[in-house]
Amino acid sequence: MTDQLRLMAVHAHPDDESSKGAATMAKYVSEGVDVLVVTCTGGERGSILNPKLQGDKYVEEHIHEVRKKEMDEAREILGVKQEWLGFVDSGLPEGDPLPPLPEGCFALEDIEKAAGELVRKIRSFRPQVITTYDENGGYPHPDHIMTHKISMVAFEGAADAETYPESEFGPAYQPQKLYYNQGFNRPRTEALHNALLERGMESPYGDWLKRWDEFQRDERTLTTHVPCADFYEIRDKALIAHATQIDPDGGWFRVPMEIQKEVWPTEEYELAKSLVATSLPEDDLFAGIRQS
Repeated sequence: MTDQLRLMAVHAHPDDESSKGAATMAKYVSEGVDVLVVTCTGGERGSILNPKLQGDKYVEEHIHEVRKKEMDEAREILGVKQEWLGFVDSGLPEGDPLPPLPEGCFALEDIEKAAGELVRKIRSFRPQVITTYDENGGYPHPDHIMTHKISMVAFEGAADAETYPESEFGPAYQPQKLYYNQGFNRPRTEALHNALLERGMESPYGDWLKRWDEFQRDERTLTTHVPCADFYEIRDKALIAHATQIDPDGGWFRVPMEIQKEVWPTEEYELAKSLVATSLPEDDLFAGIRQS
């Protein structure tokens, strides 16, 4: 069955695919599953977060091209396919009050129209499973929230030949399951934090846990734990490929790999929609699909 299985991961910016569910995707690729990453924006307004590249004139002036090349490299590392939706990064507004979003950005697009571009991708690729973000975007970046909105509309809209005519958007198709990425969850963070302290090591998660309630309003339901520890090195290599966004000496990589694999060998998801019978908790995004 695996050569018939298809997974689509919908993300807001280049680098999101490598920080959210990357080990899961690499695992499924290794099993022969066809995996497509759909990236909604080019990340044009993303800050240069790697201190080693801050102040680099070429990077600053060609950020769109640079991030595209980074995405190409990460795609090759993960072994996935990748396509762009073509929307413009909204940036992360800062200040009190928050400034208005820039004209023409992704977060200000008409939801039904923007979802139509994703409907095209779904009807062309025909995934049984789609992963995306929850209603909070995972964190409240306007592009992440918009990604959630268009994913929910497109999941239903892909099968709706009246709203999205087949003559324009391709033959109607209904995906079977939709998941929210929940890899940054409290149980995982606490488990790794405690494991480091128990070993007399410094934890990068102390401040995270103190501020958890500020950026995580509600505890999410973790329905699906995908074992993928064998692919953590691939995940990290793909993430490092996004050099403008990730400092290889930064906090992302402070937990020794052997501790990560021992303490938390899975990536987590929240099942949001399913048109097939499944039993929770799951350890496979295709649970209920392989059997049918």
